[in-house]
Amino acid sequence: MTKEAVKPQTRFSGVLLHPTSLPAPYGIGDLGTKAFAFVDFLASAGQQYWQVMPLGPTGYGDSPYQCFSAFAGNPFLISLEALAKDGLLDPRELAASPVFPADRVDYGPVIEFHLAMLRSAFDTFRTKATAAQRAAHERFVAAQAGWLNDFSLFMAAKELNCYRMWSDWSTGKHAHDVPQSAEMDMHAAFHRFVQFVFFSQWFALRSYANKKNVKIIGDMPIFVAYDSADVWAHPELFHLDEKGQMTSVAGVPPDYFSKTGQLWGNPLYNWDVCAKEEFAWWISRFRWLFEVVDEVRIDHFRGFAACWSVPAGSKTAEKGKWIAAPGKELFTAVRTALGSLPLIAEDLGVITPEVEQLRDSFGFPGMKILQFAFDGKASNPFLPHNHRRTCVVYSGSHDNDTAKGWYRTAGDKMRDQVRRYLGRDGSDIAWDLIRAALASTARYAIVPLQDILDLDSEARMNFPGKPEGNWQWRFKEGMLTDFTAARLKDLATLYGRVPEPAEEEKAEKTGKKK
Repeated sequence: MTKEAVKPQTRFSGVLLHPTSLPAPYGIGDLGTKAFAFVDFLASAGQQYWQVMPLGPTGYGDSPYQCFSAFAGNPFLISLEALAKDGLLDPRELAASPVFPADRVDYGPVIEFHLAMLRSAFDTFRTKATAAQRAAHERFVAAQAGWLNDFSLFMAAKELNCYRMWSDWSTGKHAHDVPQSAEMDMHAAFHRFVQFVFFSQWFALRSYANKKNVKIIGDMPIFVAYDSADVWAHPELFHLDEKGQMTSVAGVPPDYFSKTGQLWGNPLYNWDVCAKEEFAWWISRFRWLFEVVDEVRIDHFRGFAACWSVPAGSKTAEKGKWIAAPGKELFTAVRTALGSLPLIAEDLGVITPEVEQLRDSFGFPGMKILQFAFDGKASNPFLPHNHRRTCVVYSGSHDNDTAKGWYRTAGDKMRDQVRRYLGRDGSDIAWDLIRAALASTARYAIVPLQDILDLDSEARMNFPGKPEGNWQWRFKEGMLTDFTAARLKDLATLYGRVPEPAEEEKAEKTGKKK
C-alpha cells in the first residue's frame, strides 16, 4: 500500500490549560516531563492547539494577567527536575521538598521553595557551569538585552526595597536612578539567569509540541501591571502624574461578570506618546511574543478601539468613560514591521461597530463562548448556528465556571433551552458542549481541560472581580486517560477537525484505486 496524502486542513481544535495546572511534583505545574506528556495527550487526541494564559512572572494575586513584565517568563514554571538533570541542582535538595497539595497551587510555600532552589541553581551555575551552558547564557543575555536588562534591574531593585511597589522605593524609582553596587549586580545577574533557564525550557517544550503538530496559542493582556518593569522603565508611555502615580486606571463597566464592573487598576497608555515613538515598544512586545508562541489571543481586544477609563482611587468601575485608542494605526505599524499577525481577538463584553470594524479590517477571528449562548433567543450570536467561520468557539474560558458547574447553577429556563437546543438530557453536559463546539462552523474550537475531565466548580480557574484565591486549580496524575483521548479524537474526527487521509495524487489523476 502506498502512503496516503493528507488533505489540507481547514478546521482545528485544541485545549485550554495553563501550565501551572499540570501535575508536576513541587506544588505547581511546570515545563518538565508532565508538560511534554500533555503534548503527547493532545497529539493522541487529534488536537492541534494548546492554549495557555500569559506566561509572565506573576505579581499581586498570583494572576497571569498582572505580571512584573510583559516580556519575561514565570520563574515558578521552571522545571526543578530538569535543573537537577542539567547538573545545576543536587537531587538531595529536591528530596527535602515540602509536601504540597496535588489539586491546587499553594502559592506562598511554592514561591518560597522554588526561589530557594533557583538561587541554589544560580550559585552552582556561577561556579560549575559547563562552557556550553555559559555560551548559551551569554547568547540569550545579548539577544534579549532590550527588555532583559530593564527587567533584571527592576527585580533586583524590588528585592533591595523589600518587594514594595516601585513608586514606594527609597532608591531607584526610575530606571536611570538605580544605584550601582555589587549586591545590585548579583541580584540582577540572578534574574538574568532565571530568564535564561525559563526560556531554554520553554523553547524546548514548544519545539517538541510543534514536532507533534501542536501549536501554542499564547495570551497577551492589552494592559500591563503598574508594578512592572514596563511602567518603571517607560513611564512616558502611560498616564502618570509627576510623582509617578496613576491618574486613571483601566477596567470594564458593569457586565455579565460583575454588576459593578471590573476595576483592574492597570495604568492607561499615553497613546499620543506611543504613536510619536511609532509604537516601538508595542512592536518589540509583539515581535518577542511571536517568537515565544505560534499564535496570540489578545485579551480585551476592544481596548484597542476604546478603553474604559476610571479615575484613580475609585472603589468600583461603575463611574468611568470610554477613551479612544489608535488600534488601526497600531496594528498597521505592527503588521508593517512584522508581516502577518496570527492573532485572536477576545471581543467579549461591550462590543461596538468600531470594535468589529477594527477586528474585521485585519482579519482577526473573534471569540464565541457557548455558556453565553442560552438567553432564550435564537438570534443570540453565541449559539453555534450563528457562528461565523472566522471565529474561535469555546465551551467556556478561564473566567467562566466549568461547564458542569455552570449548568448546575443555571436557571430552569436556561437548562431547558440547553437541553432542547443540544438534543440532550443534560446528564453529560460538559461533553454535550464539547460536541457543540466541535460541530460549530467556527474554524477553531478550544475547550478547557476542566470540561474534558467533566469537573465541577471546584476546578474553576478564575472568578472575575475576586482579588484572591484564583489561578490555583491543578489536575491530578492519572486523570488523562487513553479513553478520554480517544473520545476527544473521535469527536474531532467526526466534525472534520482532524486531517482526513486522501487518495495519493497519482490515483486522483488517473482515477485508479490504490
